[in-house]
Amino acid sequence: MQKETSKGRWIALLPILVFLVMYLGLGITFEYLLKIPMGFYNIPIVVSFLTALIVACLQNRALSFDDKLKIMANGVGDKNILTMILIFMAAGVFVGVVGRSSAESVAYFLLSIIPANYAVLVMFIVSCFISVSMGTSVGTITLITPIAVALAKSSGFNPAICIGAVMSGAMFGDNLSFISDTTIAACNGQGCAMKDKFKANFWIALPAALVTVFIFYLKTANIEIVPIAHTEYNLIQIIPYVIVLAGGIIGINVFIVLLTGIISGSVIMLATGQVAPTELLSSMGKGAEGMYETTMVAILVSAICALIQQYGGFTALLNFIKSVFKSRKSGKLGMGILVGAMDIATANNTVAIVMANPIAKEMSDEYGISPQNAASILDTFSCIFQGIIPYGAQMLVAIAAAADLGIEISAFEIMPNLYYPYMLLISCLIFIFVIGDKKNNKK
Repeated sequence: MQKETSKGRWIALLPILVFLVMYLGLGITFEYLLKIPMGFYNIPIVVSFLTALIVACLQNRALSFDDKLKIMANGVGDKNILTMILIFMAAGVFVGVVGRSSAESVAYFLLSIIPANYAVLVMFIVSCFISVSMGTSVGTITLITPIAVALAKSSGFNPAICIGAVMSGAMFGDNLSFISDTTIAACNGQGCAMKDKFKANFWIALPAALVTVFIFYLKTANIEIVPIAHTEYNLIQIIPYVIVLAGGIIGINVFIVLLTGIISGSVIMLATGQVAPTELLSSMGKGAEGMYETTMVAILVSAICALIQQYGGFTALLNFIKSVFKSRKSGKLGMGILVGAMDIATANNTVAIVMANPIAKEMSDEYGISPQNAASILDTFSCIFQGIIPYGAQMLVAIAAAADLGIEISAFEIMPNLYYPYMLLISCLIFIFVIGDKKNNKK
């Protein structure tokens, strides 16, 4: 089985085109033409990728089906893919254990000690902390949006800016968290340690977050509002989040960190009477089940990418990218545009990273980009686009949560208030074209 090299073969990319037509085409039809709520998420992404895999298997008659199975098995059996899947499962169990009440405790604690005029800032900061700790932007938005909507209704703040603050903070953690599926996918795909990617990513995300805090301050500090009623909270429930966050920053093995978080979370939830033992086990199971689709996508995409690479599809795409982006700086930008385009097409930043990983790996080797910088660029650009597209899960969940509490709001009302993704894009471009190369020159 010889890998097709030289100029590559564009036709080998046909499975990706089939997936995009099936998933993006049907999603747009359902969401905007047929006006079906959550239209994009009525399209089973696993079925879409399975269809693309079938197309890949039908290509290249020079290889027998048995040979193709071996190629797919090698792709799926890669150490990084297996590690990614196991981390997905462990992260799902952790989120299932700590549940909703822990996140609410963080929010209500900060609202109780900070003046009411800064409540929108609190929503942003809380969402940052929760998303970093939980590793899920959608989960954070699901938990905190009802609090933000209640805040808007009781205080007089514009619901759009309250929800925008939550979504902005949620994308901060989606980009940085050690247990985020995007971080897991980017690090394992590029072969770097999570702490190294965190260090590279942190200096891009921190300036963007600080500027976002300042913008929210300017937007809300002088608004006349009604005093906010305080709600009870339990600080001990925050401990599992702190353990996971601290362990990840220190650089402890991710499996040990997650196991410690699961055990401490279980003990605390049982000791505080939040759940019964049977409910705790059920929550663990539901948390793991929540990672089913992400796991299946990782497996299917790995199989598809292995065939595409064998057929020469990635070689053709890489040669095209090299003809357009010729320097290290432009190579980094090309990598970001690549994953951003895939995110716009799939409306799923983890899927976009998994799809972009093989090409990005070859690009990083070609342009001399370190694995941690490559992983940081993939994760950052995917989160930028995922945080602002009007048909992404994050936006749709936020709108649905607001509607459940009696506030009808559109994506286009929220989008102008998504300051963090916009600031993150600016920060990332500065890092690519100014700071990054200065550091490389010093080295």
